[in-house]
Amino acid sequence: MPFLQFLGENARWVAGGFLLTFFSSFGQTFFISISAGNIRAEYGLSHGDFGMIYMLATLASAFTLTRLGQIVDRHSVRTVTLITVPMLALACVFMALSQSILFLCLTIYLLRLFGQGMMTQNAFTAMGRWFAAQRGRAVSITTLGHNAGEALFPLTFVTVAGLLGWRNGWLLGAMVLLAVALPVIAALMAVERKPRSTDPQARVTTSRDWTRAEVVRDPLFYALLMGVMAPGFIGTTIAFHQVYLVEIRGWELQIFASAFTVSAAATVISALVSGQLIDRFSAVGTLPAFLLPLALACFVLASFEGQWSVFVFMGLLGLSNGFSSTLMGALWPEIYGTRHLGAVRAMIVAVMVLATALGPGLTGYLIDIGVSYPLQIAAMGVYCIGAATLMLAVSRRLAARALQSLEASAS
Repeated sequence: MPFLQFLGENARWVAGGFLLTFFSSFGQTFFISISAGNIRAEYGLSHGDFGMIYMLATLASAFTLTRLGQIVDRHSVRTVTLITVPMLALACVFMALSQSILFLCLTIYLLRLFGQGMMTQNAFTAMGRWFAAQRGRAVSITTLGHNAGEALFPLTFVTVAGLLGWRNGWLLGAMVLLAVALPVIAALMAVERKPRSTDPQARVTTSRDWTRAEVVRDPLFYALLMGVMAPGFIGTTIAFHQVYLVEIRGWELQIFASAFTVSAAATVISALVSGQLIDRFSAVGTLPAFLLPLALACFVLASFEGQWSVFVFMGLLGLSNGFSSTLMGALWPEIYGTRHLGAVRAMIVAVMVLATALGPGLTGYLIDIGVSYPLQIAAMGVYCIGAATLMLAVSRRLAARALQSLEASAS
């Protein structure tokens, strides 16, 4: 089915998925970190102090998500939206009003749980369940919501904060969530998508739906996590310490923020192309390649000090983000089925949130004790090369296992 035809026939559902990830920006690291300098100054925190607070709050959100994320298996997308968006708005209000370290911890916990966690969980579980042969296309469009937010919100917030103050910028964010995101997404998701006779037939890659307990006992699941955790860890770390990176390189923060637009543009291209590739070759078949652009991005950022390198890095990061986000949305239902997808994804998203929690805390500590930040970024690139090699072996094992499973079920 041509892409434009697919888009026309499924506009309301993919638009709803897009907006869920778009408005999840208020709980994403790239947005929260814009206020990092103000937060550290007002609360008297070092890079390591704030990184540790961020890590602990994010870890708490990850543990909560393993339980809370299962509600998408029992309630409609619209119902989950009516819970999640108001809670994210409340967290934005808390950020604007917080005056104590304890309240700041609670605020970051709620931002991460309902922004990065539940908004994303709701969107990708819906796309994974509603689509099969066209899953790559649906997920790629939903992924673009993250990157549209990454392109628009940093510069918008910097401008608003300059005019009204950073706390009022968070209040305005809460108003946007309640006045725009909540009614629009709820209206789009009021009708659940049902399979149609005209839908293309999906490539069968698993003969059954795995329970979460079965997934936990699967050795290949843990090997997959070694690759899955890398984009979240690296992307979050670099976004979180962007102010510090700008300082040590002698760059301008506004120019750095503008480079997110390059990342977003590259992500659009990457997500759409990777969505087509996944629908054609399967998510498992494309698994070995998704970390390679991220490795190159790390090496560029670690090796070059000219501000031009930011734009090269952001372009490569965008290619990686578009590919990896689309892949992660399509991979799990392809391997483990859709019946228990919410419970399985809740566990996986929690692991990915865990990775985003470890990054700021670990690297903040290393910065405080004097370990070169560019050296840390180069080490991340080396890890990506090793993980990509592992993913090649895993993809072959998964393909062989799927074939054996289908042959056994047919006999």
